[in-house]
Amino acid sequence: MKVFTHALIDQLAVQATASPRKRAHHNVHTSPEDRVQRFFVCADRTTYFRPHRHLTKSELALVLRGRFDVVVFDESGRVTDRWAVGEDAPSFAYETPSSTWHTLIAQTDGAAFLEIKEGPYDPKSAVEFATWAPPEGDAAVGAYLEWLRTAQPGST
Repeated sequence: MKVFTHALIDQLAVQATASPRKRAHHNVHTSPEDRVQRFFVCADRTTYFRPHRHLTKSELALVLRGRFDVVVFDESGRVTDRWAVGEDAPSFAYETPSSTWHTLIAQTDGAAFLEIKEGPYDPKSAVEFATWAPPEGDAAVGAYLEWLRTAQPGST
């Protein structure tokens, strides 16, 4: 049996703050070949989840601490939907269907979620990043992330 304590999320929050990417994760599954991939992710407000999609798998996430905004896009990068999920939000979880362009914006430092998706994990097909969004480390990320914080459906 595995038991997950609040101390694990506290530790991930410290790791996220110290990480150059401003996020950290802890795998619950034991191997990339596991049929179900489960992991905790903790993020600070300045982390950048580059918009992406999973062509063959959906994902389910349950927010455990803090709040995230989930932003969905069309093929050209226009915002189609936006939801607040977590503390002080109407929703506590979300499921993203396969082939859906999306990103997360941490609204609080130390925000954490549990993500569950079908395995096995294949790095060649796991994720497709949006070409219309800057890659991690690009000089344009800061401005793009600030735009994401307020972008509403219809925004490009």
